[in-house]
Amino acid sequence: MTDPSISLSTYHLKAGGSLKGKVRVPGDKSISHRALLFGAISEGVTKIEGLLPAEDPISTARCLRQMGVRISSISKGSSVEIEGVGLNGLKEPKEILDCGNSGTTMRLLLGLLVGREGKHFVLTGDKSLRSRPMNRVGQPLKMMGASVRGRSNGNLAPLSVLGQKLHGAVIGTPIASAQVKSAIMLAALTANGPTSVIEPTHSRDHSERMLKAFGAKLEIGGEMGRHVKISPGTKLKGQSVVVPGDISSAAFWLVAATLVPDSVITIENVGLNPTRTGIIEVLEQMEANFQIKNKRDIAGEPVGDIQVQYKAQLKPFKIDGEIMPRLIDEVPILSVAACFCNGISQITGGSELRVKETDRLAVMARQLKRMGANIQEEPDGMTIKGTNKLIGTSLDSETDHRVAMSLAIAGLLAKGDSTINNSNAADISYPGFWSELERLQQYN
Repeated sequence: MTDPSISLSTYHLKAGGSLKGKVRVPGDKSISHRALLFGAISEGVTKIEGLLPAEDPISTARCLRQMGVRISSISKGSSVEIEGVGLNGLKEPKEILDCGNSGTTMRLLLGLLVGREGKHFVLTGDKSLRSRPMNRVGQPLKMMGASVRGRSNGNLAPLSVLGQKLHGAVIGTPIASAQVKSAIMLAALTANGPTSVIEPTHSRDHSERMLKAFGAKLEIGGEMGRHVKISPGTKLKGQSVVVPGDISSAAFWLVAATLVPDSVITIENVGLNPTRTGIIEVLEQMEANFQIKNKRDIAGEPVGDIQVQYKAQLKPFKIDGEIMPRLIDEVPILSVAACFCNGISQITGGSELRVKETDRLAVMARQLKRMGANIQEEPDGMTIKGTNKLIGTSLDSETDHRVAMSLAIAGLLAKGDSTINNSNAADISYPGFWSELERLQQYN
């Protein structure tokens, strides 16, 4: 329980007990961002149900409002309406666009803005975001004629964008990144010819699904859909969008119920897009005890309920570059799971994790070692020997939301209580996480 005598950013976590009940996790963050962006450049009204009312999507909405888009207030449980301005209706903002802590906001806005001929935009963010690499988006956009400048040869924000007339291109991306792919697709909507994006492996495909629903002309081909071709010239039309629960947020409860003795949790209305369900594949490797029920499609996205319960003997797992794009946000909580598997688990192909909100490989290794975990940090991953023993101690999210929630689950399993400093980082993607944890936690 939270101690009112200390800072609200420090959480006192009582170890032990079990987790039981039903839970609905917040709306998918990736889909929430895209619904806001695509609705803004569509014609007519877009209505969004289940949009994640957290800091990152709010940053996207704030930037769009600065460019003349009318968006209703964003709050838990309410629908959001957007009055679209069309493909060419965004106004030049009077102020700098502040993306907060959201890399998705900044990278996707770059794609949205580079084709606004003659208009000037400046994008910045908080200290963490200003240290995160942007050339991975800026460089491919320059192949289409974009003008993006910033610190460190355009790699670091603040970034200056001078809208240009863009031309179509064939772009091969060196990494499988939905943010990079989506930025190119947004730019391609206003180019003077078709643009093709070719990825080394298939990244999450929310943009493809949603842009098709809004009326964009897309062709998807290649092995596992790695080739996406976007042809400009069609208008986007406002849609009704239902945002499913974020499987990246569900991951904390999936792992928690698997590891915490006598736990049974049902997570309802979870997005099951196959480009996002790597964690399900890892749970299968672990031989975890779970079932997917009530499968259905909502607005083009597969959805279902997942019931998961405790299992005493879990097998170690391996994560490599092939599966990494389908679970990259889940690596922090899976590193906790590895501590309780019977054997050595290996995580490779995750160098991208070093340039998230924090260096997640280093932070998780550092924090779990404080609890006594047997972890070897590698250049692109971790090797973790399951010990089934963690010791409660003072921990720190180091301002990373996924680290904060992962450490919470580790703390439940520790011998002795823990404190988690900077616990309010969880609000970035999961407002109300701590109260939900208290609701599910039971002591006999």
